[in-house]
Amino acid sequence: MQHELLIRLSVFFGLFILLAGIETLAPRRPLNWSKSRRWMTNWGLSALNTLTLRALAIALPLLAVGAASDAQSNGWGLFNILHLPVAIEFILAILILDFAIWLQHLITHKVPLLWRLHRVHHADPDFDVTTAIRFHPVEIALSMGLKISLIYLLGPAALAVLVFEILLNGTALFNHANIHLPAKLDRLIRLVLVTPDMHRVHHSVLRDEHDSNYGFALSIWDRALGTYIAQPRAGHNEMTIGLEWQDTRPTKLSWSLRLPFRAK
Repeated sequence: MQHELLIRLSVFFGLFILLAGIETLAPRRPLNWSKSRRWMTNWGLSALNTLTLRALAIALPLLAVGAASDAQSNGWGLFNILHLPVAIEFILAILILDFAIWLQHLITHKVPLLWRLHRVHHADPDFDVTTAIRFHPVEIALSMGLKISLIYLLGPAALAVLVFEILLNGTALFNHANIHLPAKLDRLIRLVLVTPDMHRVHHSVLRDEHDSNYGFALSIWDRALGTYIAQPRAGHNEMTIGLEWQDTRPTKLSWSLRLPFRAK
């Protein structure tokens, strides 16, 4: 799709700058660790993830939006067989893709090998907008492979996939941001979308809390499937973020890259 990358990057960096500015001026919680070191590590992981996807594009020339265009042009996938009305297909594509991300997220917490990769994200000892881009490159590659496979099975319109990718990236930045929403506004938004307070529970050091609230964009799946926790037991100001490494190690890029391959 023409200008796809420009559109996605413009939305991503625009939202990042906005949310980073808000959380700097009025943070929800004080940060406990060096912001400069954490940001360098989290952006370093993001840069490696970008390079990983570029390398993956050599082996798989069509990533998410390109796969949708390819499936559509060849008549592959469920939607290209059913020929549903455009609006219904668009809504279904967004819902199915978002549910798939929710399910994938839950599975990464339940399968030990995948948890080794995903705990790089959870090891961040603070919670702010850069936590949204802190993932291990191997997890990013696996996630993209699963997404491409699903797109070929579904055959959604390329525009629907583009909108979903923007929604997913935008809401991930939003719900990881260290910003405060008034309680009434938070309750209203989280009827549909995952809010920062809702997702912060998922980054609790407590196992039962970080095994909840798996949604990245839509909040409906956690409510419907019994994985929703409204608030952390210790409260948002007193809860501990991260995993068992409550020290400077998770703020280091080399340590974070090696984490999935540690014995423990």
